[in-house]
Amino acid sequence: MTTEPTVDLDAYFARVGHDGPREPSLATLRALHALQPATIPFEAIDVLLDRGVDLSPAAVDAKLITARRGGYCYEQNGLFKRVLTALGFEVEGLIARVRWNAPPGAPPRPRSHMALKVMIDGEPWLADVGFGGCVLTTPLRMVVDEPQATPHERFRLVQAGRDLALEVELPAGWTPVYEASPEPQLDADYETANWHTATHPSSPFRQVLMVARTTPDARRTLLGNRFTLRRPDGTLDRADLDADGMAALLAGEFGLPVEDSWRPLLERAVAAGEAG
Repeated sequence: MTTEPTVDLDAYFARVGHDGPREPSLATLRALHALQPATIPFEAIDVLLDRGVDLSPAAVDAKLITARRGGYCYEQNGLFKRVLTALGFEVEGLIARVRWNAPPGAPPRPRSHMALKVMIDGEPWLADVGFGGCVLTTPLRMVVDEPQATPHERFRLVQAGRDLALEVELPAGWTPVYEASPEPQLDADYETANWHTATHPSSPFRQVLMVARTTPDARRTLLGNRFTLRRPDGTLDRADLDADGMAALLAGEFGLPVEDSWRPLLERAVAAGEAG
């Protein structure tokens, strides 16, 4: 029997701003599920800087908690899984095939997204704090064909063979997000997927800067040098930024400790935006 890596719960709660109950209840899960995407940004800046992504608990905690950086799905949901387990929740890791932004008829993508299944009073819930600009901000009951409200869009799960497909309701209709396999994953199962996501030339995280933070009032996303703020009522603001504006935005709206070493990356994003 393996022992789940420990996590400093006091440090984590200080990071996300949680001062509520710590029992393994649905209320606790919902509270933490809203707080993490609001305080720990989704980002893969280290991938674009060729630094790689270390999934060891010590590295993830040093980056996301101590250094106040963000991370992508393996880091975000890996941390969330350890926190929930330390609180006494029954948690399993899942792996999913992303369909978000895939054109119709596109070949299937590899299974590369980490999500979680949390059991509460014998009922399974989908938890996922690591899906960028379309991240869930509350857990979903793992039932099919039942639209479920969140502080932002409605989501639903539909059967897709053996998988459960997550869809989000957008103005254009129900839109695929990903298809999650029901088979539980071990931490070791994510190592190869993480290496591929962080290093393969076809990985979207190798091609464009992506940063996101979702609070109750808005979804904030930076894609390349374009910043979008989308409110729950569907209204949005957009702006194309220069490198100085991007640095200020990353520090302000996203709360990231901007490094001088990021400057060439920001300038490349601006140049790509102007060329496009």
